[in-house]
Amino acid sequence: MTTPKTAGPAGTGPDPEARGVRLVVVLLALTVVSGLIDAVSYLGLGRVFTANMTGNLVVLGFAAAGAPGFSVPHTATSLGCFLLGAVVGGRVAARFESGSRRRWARLSLAAEAALVGLSAAVAFAWPGDAGAAYALIALTALAMGLRNATVRRLGIADLTTTVLTGTLTGLAADSRLGNGTGHRSPRRTASVLAMLAGAVLGAWLVLHHGLGLPLLLAAVGSAVPAMTASGRE
Repeated sequence: MTTPKTAGPAGTGPDPEARGVRLVVVLLALTVVSGLIDAVSYLGLGRVFTANMTGNLVVLGFAAAGAPGFSVPHTATSLGCFLLGAVVGGRVAARFESGSRRRWARLSLAAEAALVGLSAAVAFAWPGDAGAAYALIALTALAMGLRNATVRRLGIADLTTTVLTGTLTGLAADSRLGNGTGHRSPRRTASVLAMLAGAVLGAWLVLHHGLGLPLLLAAVGSAVPAMTASGRE
């Protein structure tokens, strides 16, 4: 029995948006990347987040209050570059979202992969350098801001790829224990496990191999979806 092809607009043939890896799988892969990047930034760049801005705002408060081990300049650099990346991501979305969703998603992810790849090159070239630390914070935060703006416009439920507070809340509140149906539990559970896996892997790599290797892995983890993402959920 032959599997029917997905029809494109007006029945003109296979839909090009359906070619490649579905966006749900892509966003789960990017959630792993977020765990890797926050492991690098928090453990290797002075207790700062460059993917999770909710945590970063709290860290900024700690730093502003003078808590030891936290840096206002590091955290402010991360926050500022993330917002800049989000602005760029919003403009890219406004330019391309009326056309091919597949092309738009791939373009944004390719830009993220390039920025994270550049950060990996910096980490390998100047390990432990103070100026390099600012460059790593800026590049990864810029990449994450760009990605978050893209993911927000894509609007796929329960797959934010960075902040999972709402996902965890939904997982518990909408479960059968919370008198819900639990119909989104598999997707939410997968998102939580993806973040945890990225954080564990990233932490192990930072502790045993420095910053360059996890950043290189994160760049590859962004580049592969950039080449393979479809426009479909």
